[in-house]
Amino acid sequence: MASLYLHIPFCKTKCCYCDFNSFASVGDLYKPYLVAIKKEIDETLSEEKGESLDTLFIGGGTPTVLSPADLVGLISHVKGVVGFSPGIEISIEANPGTVSESDLALLREGGVNRISFGVQSFIDSELRLLGRCHDAGEAEKAVWAARSAGFGNISLDLMYGVPCQAPHLWQRSLDMAISLAPNHLSLYQLTVEQGTPLKGYIEIGRMVLPDEDEIAEMDLLTEQLCGAAGLNRYEISNYAETGSECAHNVNYWLNREYYAAGAGSVSYLQGVRMHRVADPVHYIDCISRDVSVIAGSEELSREAAFRETVVMGLRMVRGVSCRELHDRYGIDPEEYYGPILRRLTDLSLLQLSGGRLRITGEGRHLANTIMAELV
Repeated sequence: MASLYLHIPFCKTKCCYCDFNSFASVGDLYKPYLVAIKKEIDETLSEEKGESLDTLFIGGGTPTVLSPADLVGLISHVKGVVGFSPGIEISIEANPGTVSESDLALLREGGVNRISFGVQSFIDSELRLLGRCHDAGEAEKAVWAARSAGFGNISLDLMYGVPCQAPHLWQRSLDMAISLAPNHLSLYQLTVEQGTPLKGYIEIGRMVLPDEDEIAEMDLLTEQLCGAAGLNRYEISNYAETGSECAHNVNYWLNREYYAAGAGSVSYLQGVRMHRVADPVHYIDCISRDVSVIAGSEELSREAAFRETVVMGLRMVRGVSCRELHDRYGIDPEEYYGPILRRLTDLSLLQLSGGRLRITGEGRHLANTIMAELV
């Protein structure tokens, strides 16, 4: 599978919890950035004419702060440089409040067939607390507008464990999301990152996070409500109708190769991970002067790549294939991990059966601990 990620590092506003590579109130950079990213695409993919893309993911930031015409033009540019496979998945991230029904119709006509709305909550008080630039009503309208525009694969991002959130509020938000019949849900527990305003608010006691028991109750509610709605968990934080899993992200979790372009984006090709300069002004300047935008690179050893593939693959419910790992790296997981693996299986945290290694239902709430032991 050939996959390409394009990063659009612009947002309408910057949320208090966000440490992503995104910048608000820089509209004067939109046009020169599009020129720059197209030039990088030319240089990155011009030698890959023989390999069609299977997935294209435009993320951010909020890509839909750009006009639909600009986004469709970007997609068309990619297609002109490297072909699209007949069943290509073209995903775009969007925030409610940044797209109208006519915008969505233009994106759909331009080839986008999967849209992921960053809703985060259907509780207005939580949206205000998080610094989101939309309300619950706008989020609901955006989903219906996407359906009207012809989107058959709609994903919603929701966040739980936010300050002052009780389990019944999470249930209300999740119930609302499910009532809109999305094809896919990404349900993430809030992570408080260093350097964000949210981190400072928590440190001074201005905001208080839910406790472990409340988080556990929210996790249980999530499994119950999604299961009842026919949304199957296929990755730790992701649920989908059968056939609506995000193929682009599955490629990441399989730790396979992917191309990338844009400020702060990361590609992984021939065992080398390359990080581009994060600041869009610096990125534009480098491209305009024909200077490399690669800020750093990392070539993983065979064992390091094996361990990373195990850990990434264990995020998925299906786990990892021992045969595929051996074919790819010449390493058998049972032999490599030895006593660690036996201890984790004896504790019923990992399961090895049918030639696949996977995290058990009991082990899922300890996934980060398990992965830390295997990395």
